[in-house]
Amino acid sequence: MAWVGDNLTQVRQSVYDEQRILRRSLVIGFVVGLAVYVGGYLLKSSATTEPFELVADLLYSLGFALWTGVVVVVFVQVYPETKRRQFKWALDAYEAAMRDRARAGSGRASGDEGAPTAS
Repeated sequence: MAWVGDNLTQVRQSVYDEQRILRRSLVIGFVVGLAVYVGGYLLKSSATTEPFELVADLLYSLGFALWTGVVVVVFVQVYPETKRRQFKWALDAYEAAMRDRARAGSGRASGDEGAPTAS
C-alpha cells in the first residue's frame, strides 16, 4: 500500500494507458517470434536426426506465426486506432476553433452596437 501511495501517478497512468500495454506486448511478441523463427530456421538447417528436425520445424512455424500475427494486429488494430485518434483530435481542434470564431464574431457584433452583452 505504501508503494502504491508513493507511485500513485505512475499506477494511474499504467491502468488507464491501454495503448502502452498493447504496444509493449506487441513489441515483445514480435521480438520473441522473430528470435524463435530465426532459431528454428538455423536448427532446421543443421538438424540431421528426426526428433531435432521436428522440434526445429515446430519452432520455425511457431516463430513465423507469432511475428506475422503481430504484424497483422498492427495493421488491423493499432494503425486504424491511431488514425481514428488523429481524426478525433483534428475534429476537436476544428470545433474549438469554430466555437472561438463564433464567440469572437458575436462579441464584435454586439460591441459595435454599443450595448453590453449578456453572458
